[in-house]
Formats: sequence, structure tokens, C-alpha cells
Amino acid sequence: MSGAHSVAILGAGPAGLGLAYRLSLRRKFDVTVLERGEKVGGNAASFPLCGMRVDFGSHRLHPSCAPEILEDLRSFLGPDLLDRPRHGRIRLRNRWVHFPLKPLDLAAHLPITFLAGVGVDGIARSIHRGEGETFADVLQAGLGKTICRDFYFPYARKIWGCDPAELDGEQARRRVSAGSLSKMIRKVLQAVPGLKRKGSGRFFYPRQGFGSISESYAGAALREGVKIKLLTSVGAVETVGGRVRAVQAIGPTGQEWVNADHVCSTIPISQLLRVLHPAAPDQVLASACGLQFRAMILVYLVLETEQFTEFDAHYFPNSDIAVTRLSEPKNYGLADFPGRTILCAELPCSMDDPIWRKSDVELGGIVKSALEAAEIPIRSKIAGVCSRRLPHAYPIYLRGYKEHFARMDQWLQSIQGLVTFGRQGLFAHDNTHHALAMAYAVDECLGEDGEFNRELWSRRRHEFQKHVVED
Repeated sequence: MSGAHSVAILGAGPAGLGLAYRLSLRRKFDVTVLERGEKVGGNAASFPLCGMRVDFGSHRLHPSCAPEILEDLRSFLGPDLLDRPRHGRIRLRNRWVHFPLKPLDLAAHLPITFLAGVGVDGIARSIHRGEGETFADVLQAGLGKTICRDFYFPYARKIWGCDPAELDGEQARRRVSAGSLSKMIRKVLQAVPGLKRKGSGRFFYPRQGFGSISESYAGAALREGVKIKLLTSVGAVETVGGRVRAVQAIGPTGQEWVNADHVCSTIPISQLLRVLHPAAPDQVLASACGLQFRAMILVYLVLETEQFTEFDAHYFPNSDIAVTRLSEPKNYGLADFPGRTILCAELPCSMDDPIWRKSDVELGGIVKSALEAAEIPIRSKIAGVCSRRLPHAYPIYLRGYKEHFARMDQWLQSIQGLVTFGRQGLFAHDNTHHALAMAYAVDECLGEDGEFNRELWSRRRHEFQKHVVED
């Protein structure tokens, strides 16, 4: 592409591929995407298992997706982008309540002591206000002791592996969409027919699995001339005079240098710092160790039955049940596979935990025991068990993380031609539609002349900080 500006995109998840596609439409950029995995999609990919397609965990595309992104996805997927109802449930005080929450269901299934406790907390909250600085402070001020004690605090310990008081308050603000009783009441009332908001209680899901989103962007980008190099890791990002110049790509046939006027990175920000050459200052590199990610093991059980339950997902805040979430991909709207179904159990952990090294058979036993404890035992034959491991599943916002992130981010922003974005690139708790919104924003900021509008990007970054994960 003669006279085009060269762009290297690190990572072929939704954010990286969304940017590659958008840049390719303008035909002013020579785009190369580097992905160390064997397929596109990252943590949002799908893969075949016993004749069915399954995802890396539980994923949905929410109706709050920006119209231009949704328009692109509809053009890619057509009728295969299904509009589906939410139909999950939560194990709370050894009882099941529907999720999304419904007024009559709550009244029928929650103990009166729990409802009374929430009512008392609501009165106390109107008298004693204040947020505080920790996850525990923010949620207890917004939701009261009862909901925090029975749901959010034990769930937080399981997901992030630490006490709620050790987490920064930003973890609550970015991860809990109903962070106050008034917001939670509004969400519950949305289940009432006359008060229902458009799109509430529904989600979009591709018929062939969530990975179809990334695959569609990749296919569209390839047709427009983008180069996507799989099984290719980043050995170094070379800078000269404070500006990026090239990326060392290490692939199946050896290594090569990819010239780059711009490097757009979606890999973990701490990992990006470690491959920069010349190296970042010692103080900045030290901050890379101050950011922590929570790992996760996904355990898949293939069952010889048509359906395990009618629910798409089960949530387990209880500390005595190892699993945090169980999903049944078939119920999300995946293409049918008669006579079999698959369960996906999520086990957050650290890579230092003994469970990280357990065999598939051992992990299957853990999941089976967890479901027995939750009173939904597996009664059909288990035809197979396999697992997948995600080293960077969730950012952990430990107290003090903001200083580390700000130091790294400020230094990276001083390098011309380098931008980091996406869930892992900005150490953010985001949904897929948020990650795609970041990609479209980078495209907006990169001008036809090859100049990157830093002022506009700063404004978009400020908007990203308001993103709250939708459950």
C-alpha cells in the first residue's frame, strides 16, 4: 500500500480486531496484527468441543452497545446475531433467586429475615452517608450490610482472592452496576412489564458462539488487506528518539521486524512495558509489578443429556462452593447439538495456587462436588472433561494500584506513536462493547495524515473511566 502509514496492533481480541477493521476501511494505513494465540478472539474466543462450539467462559453482548458497533456486527452476522432473554439464577442463603432480579421472585424465595435486613439497612443508609476508599466502604455505604455480607463480600473474596477491605473503592464503582439500593430497586422494577426499559433483561449472542464477533472483524479486516499473524509473540517494541519505529515479531518461522509508525497495544500494560526497547526507567518497571491480575480455570463437562437446566448461568457467592459461575452454552442460543450439552464452570485462582496444576479429572471432581453442594447434582453420564486456563482474567484493584498505573501510563503516553487501549491495555473492568468502543475511539483519533490527536484521546479516556461492567 504505497504511501500508507504503517500500524502494528498487538493482540487480536475484540479491541485489536475492531481497530484493524476500522483502519482498513480508510485505505490510508498498512495494518499488521500480531497475536500469540493460535486463533483470534483472546479471552473472548470460541473453540470446538465434542462437536459443539463453546466460549472461554460466559460472554454476552449487551444492548447498550454503541449503535455504530451494533450496526457493524449486524452487517457481519445477520440473523445469526440472536436477541436472547436473560435467564439465570443466584444461590443466596441456600435458596435460588432469578437473575436478573424480579420482584415477585424475590418475595417468594428470599427469607423474610434477609428482606427485613435490607429494609433496615436502607433506613440506616439514609441517616449515615459516606462512601469511603475501599470496595467494602463503597458497597456497604450504597447497599447496606445485609446484601454485602450475603452476596458481594463473599463473591469478591472468591473472584479476586482478597478481603473486600484490601480492594480499592474503584473496584466497586467499575464492577458493580447496581452499587446503591436505589439503583438496585430500579433494576428490579425493570422486570415489571409496565416499567420495563427497552433492552433490559436481554442480550445479543451469535448463534455460532461469542468468538464469532472477533472472527467476523478478522474476516472483514483480512478482506480489506490487513495482515494477521497468529502464533506470533512480541519480542520488543523499538523506539528511537521517543517515537516508536518497529516491533520484533517472533513467529513459527523465526523472527522479523515489522516497521510501525504507530503501535496500538491491547496486551497487558505491564507486559508492554517489559518489551519496550530501550527499557523504561527502573521506577516505572517496578510499578509493573504493582499491578496484579486474577487468573481463572475454565472447566468444561460434556454431559450425555439434552439439557442440564433451563438456566443460562448460575452464580455462587457462597464460600463453601468452589465455583463462582456455571454456564450452559447451549442455553445462550448456540447451534443445537442433540443428545448432549456442555457445562462451563469458572474457578478464579492464582497461578501459584495448587489448583492451577490439577489435572482435568481432578478439576472435574471439584466441579461435580460443588454442584452437589449447591443441590443441583449431575445425574447424567459425563462423556468428557477438559479445561482452559486464563492467566489474565480479571484486573485486581488493590489499594495503591492507581499510583502504579498512573506512573506506567504517564510514561507510555510520552512515547510518540504508541497507544495502549482495551481491557488489558488500560487495566480496566470492561465488557466487549466497551472494548470495541475503545477501538473505534482510537480510529477516530488517528488522522488521515498519520497524526494522533492526543487531546481527543484524552477526552475519550475520560469517558472510558465511566464504564461500569454490566452483569
